[in-house]
Amino acid sequence: MRDLGRLAVWYPMDRLDGGGLRRLVATTEALGYDALWYPESRGYESLSLAGFLLGASTSLKIGSSIASIYARDAFAARRGLIGLTELHGPRFILGLGVSHAPMVEKLRGQSYLAPLPAMRGYLEALYKDQDGADWPVVIAALGPKMLALAARMTRGAIPYNVTPGHTAVARAALGAGKWLSVEQKVTLETDPARARALGRAELARYLVLPNYRNAWLGMGFTETDLAEGGSDRFIDAMVLWGDAATVRAGLAAHRAAGADQICIQPVHEEGDFAARDRILAALAP
Repeated sequence: MRDLGRLAVWYPMDRLDGGGLRRLVATTEALGYDALWYPESRGYESLSLAGFLLGASTSLKIGSSIASIYARDAFAARRGLIGLTELHGPRFILGLGVSHAPMVEKLRGQSYLAPLPAMRGYLEALYKDQDGADWPVVIAALGPKMLALAARMTRGAIPYNVTPGHTAVARAALGAGKWLSVEQKVTLETDPARARALGRAELARYLVLPNYRNAWLGMGFTETDLAEGGSDRFIDAMVLWGDAATVRAGLAAHRAAGADQICIQPVHEEGDFAARDRILAALAP
């Protein structure tokens, strides 16, 4: 796997049962998106889900965004990557991340380590006695040190909840030739109040996580922007809204800043999968 296509989809798979997963895969592939990315949270285990999604598709790339380094040891992740590639061809991208302290300590009962050395040690173990220089491994990287680690030890970075300004910083840190696949939330809602209400509902879970709050402060937002569900300025940056042309212009800003791939995350009312599919169809490549 040498290159990433220009547009991909990011979606929280825990909302879907088996039939829903198959329908999302079929829709994403039929619309011509290059890849489908998914997180690992409280529901599906990452690598078993990847196998299901790969089996339900023919040419679509499938990427974990992210598989937690606390959910399996590096040897298991290595064998998962190799096994999925052998069984389904070179379509799986192993996206790794350090997750968040509440998810690791309260949910998994483990100790949350300092992110940078934890990720560096995990990658060293992943590649132990192996030539992993060309493996499709990327990491969730927001800060300068994690971006530098991505440039040095992986194929690239998969930033989440970022702005085009951060995309430019990430591209400079990664340098030429490294993958930069950026997630961006979108909704085709043209009413400002409704669009921002959808955005605040989607972002509420992230606003309580220190890793994201610190990253946003580094992007130029203030504590006031992050208070009481988020300021309009903050919500408008995190969730592009408006008609399709307006949203496409916002996506193009990431492209101009250096993103190789933009991962569209449709934001919609809970359970309104028809709205999700309308968003994907309107913004398809």
